[in-house]
Amino acid sequence: MRHAKKGRALGTDASHTSAILHGIARAVFVNERIKTTETRAKEVRPLVEKIITWAKKGDVHSRRLAMGELRDKALVHRIFAEIAPRFEGRDGGYTRIMKVGPRKGDAAPMVIMELVD
Repeated sequence: MRHAKKGRALGTDASHTSAILHGIARAVFVNERIKTTETRAKEVRPLVEKIITWAKKGDVHSRRLAMGELRDKALVHRIFAEIAPRFEGRDGGYTRIMKVGPRKGDAAPMVIMELVD
């Protein structure tokens, strides 16, 4: 039973869902713009926004929390040094999700998820 479990299962078990979301979050930070399904984008948005908020704080604890989520030291350094300073004057809403229509194979609703500038 899934009692008191937050979020969507994305058609997999919990560990695979977690791995999918962390991979998408890394892709958003590396490319700053990705194309994915609407469901996955809606699930990963809170994670991405939380990491950017940690990066805006800039302290050691926030860096360690981000490292625990992303597991990539170079990427965490890039987020803290380059990406977070762009959002200093913004209190949330760091990502944008734009619908682009259905996927050809299975008609899944596709979106472009990007960091707002």
